[in-house]
Amino acid sequence: MKDRLLALHSSPTTRRSSRLITAILCLSGTVVALQQTMVIPLLPDFPKILGVSADDASWLVTVTLLTSAVATPIVSRLADMFGKRRMMLISMTMIVVGSLVAAIGGNFVALLIGRGLQGFAISMIPVGISIMRDELPKEKVASATALMSATLGIGSALGLPLSGLIFEHLGWPAIFWLSAIVGVLLIIAVAVVVPESSVRTRGKFDFLGAVMLSTALTAILLAISKGARWGWTSELTLLMFVIGIVTLALWFPYELRVTQPMVDLRTSAKRPVLLTNVASILVGFSMYANNLSTTQQLQMPKISGYGFELGVMAAGLCMIPAGLAMVFFAPVSANITKRFGAKITLIVGGTVLALAYIARVFLTGSIALIIISAAVVSIGTAIAYSAMPMLIMRSVPITETASANGLNSLLRSVGTSTSSAVVAAMLTSMVIPSRPGEGLPSIDAFKNIFWLAALAAVAAAAAAAFIPRRGAKPEAALRPVTPEGFELPDAAVSETEIVVAGHVVRADSRPIRQAVVTVMDMEGRPIDWSRADNEGNFSLALPRPGRYLVVTSADGWSPRSQVISFDSAQSTHTVELGDRLTISGKVGVGGRTTSGTVVTLTKPTGEFVASTVTDGTGHYGIALPTSGRYILTALTESGHGTLARQRAVIAQSTVVDFDVPVDAEPLTTV
Repeated sequence: MKDRLLALHSSPTTRRSSRLITAILCLSGTVVALQQTMVIPLLPDFPKILGVSADDASWLVTVTLLTSAVATPIVSRLADMFGKRRMMLISMTMIVVGSLVAAIGGNFVALLIGRGLQGFAISMIPVGISIMRDELPKEKVASATALMSATLGIGSALGLPLSGLIFEHLGWPAIFWLSAIVGVLLIIAVAVVVPESSVRTRGKFDFLGAVMLSTALTAILLAISKGARWGWTSELTLLMFVIGIVTLALWFPYELRVTQPMVDLRTSAKRPVLLTNVASILVGFSMYANNLSTTQQLQMPKISGYGFELGVMAAGLCMIPAGLAMVFFAPVSANITKRFGAKITLIVGGTVLALAYIARVFLTGSIALIIISAAVVSIGTAIAYSAMPMLIMRSVPITETASANGLNSLLRSVGTSTSSAVVAAMLTSMVIPSRPGEGLPSIDAFKNIFWLAALAAVAAAAAAAFIPRRGAKPEAALRPVTPEGFELPDAAVSETEIVVAGHVVRADSRPIRQAVVTVMDMEGRPIDWSRADNEGNFSLALPRPGRYLVVTSADGWSPRSQVISFDSAQSTHTVELGDRLTISGKVGVGGRTTSGTVVTLTKPTGEFVASTVTDGTGHYGIALPTSGRYILTALTESGHGTLARQRAVIAQSTVVDFDVPVDAEPLTTV
């Protein structure tokens, strides 16, 4: 069985080429992450260099944050639809163009435009993770995605000292020239080495959903990132929050109604996906507090009583161990996932994060202690981040892995943005006097940041604890099954992989909305699943043409299983669900069947659900509601008799017959 399982998931990718693909993708992710922090050490100097205010200079960070948040879900969705390598190349091109605009322009406007273009490339990380799922041998996916996930933290940590070093010796334009040159080299490497995935989803792009989501994200992130400067109760901040919340309130029902949504909210609401995304926000918050507070703590003057008065360059160099720790612990994280599962890995990561921040509260007496504790925070971050793509990809259809990972990355950004605002607020609100009219953050401000970050990490671990385990344990199975440690969906990866389409209909050929189609091989091993859209259309990724077991289910319908031969990606298959689940029965009045009797369905709490009338033979039928307790009531046409019965409804048709007694007197209204 094990040999057959490995054969099923074998890939034509050789050991050497898989390592090369992994190296190029991870290097691309690191370069993209560098763009997030490379201008931060220069912010104190940009007002003098560019002739702008400090508030204007801060937009060089904010604009990248906004464009990356907007681009991540959009580019990830486009990658699922039109090709992952294609969108990676486009994203890397945006880095090159943005860097050239900033380097050549030489003024604030050009720099702002360039930074905005660079932000579009952050989506390369979730897209790269999806490419790894499609192209690497299964046994390599866990370690590769762990390293790719860690590149966001690695690049962010290394960007601080690297940009400071280049700025001091070559000037600020050299930072952007270097980004452009490296970007061109990576474009060539991706084009030559990384194959285009054959796994694509079909359908139309949700333009309105993308616009609404972009508007909401821009407004909310603007309010979070600029709230401290504008004032948290200022009209502009409150207006941004209102615009964002109202737009999201409109976006959610629209996404549930549209045929092919920008974000599949139903899949995102599944407990494994939802809790992983919640943990992503919390880990992002906790991780970024480390990046923001460590360098500032080291740069504080000695008169503060706790600072070490390091320069920008020296403080940035102290972050290198934190970045390297993420590199070295990525494979360790993958081994934890293989042995214990991604859920345990995420819990371990959150726990290490929490313990590291608790240690940081007390380890403030020397530079070495601060560097070590910051590195342990990065270790916890690497462990936690490595688990998230595996938890996401095992719970979503293969054709939606890029967009699902994109949403997860977006929520990390929400966490980091919130962390930035909270850290800034704490450092400016808890101060000690230094010079007349000036103050420095107190040591208690940093300690409160660490306590809050530890609390966020504990909450992330708690959220992970409620993620359901994946199926039965191997020893509980009747025959050998896939070990639980292999958290990747059991989708085969081969050069003959195809994406097939179909639609789910009822007997009269009308589509059945939101049906779930699960495909397994002929030995019962899971391959992929899909949720049909509002027109009944679905798509599935299969390892190769052949015969597969297909199980289809939908709310209110009896499930159906069938063996289907999928010959090619061009063929379209129709799945018909014929048996509607109902509450049905026959109503008799005084021992005789009668037509026109009203039958109503209500909840014990009083809510009305449905009603119908009996036909000429005394029979009735009501579509099966969701599971729960209900009250069925029959009322004769003449109003002379009524009878109520309570039933527990589960996911199967229920028969409830009535024999309504006839009252001696007609019913009257009091």
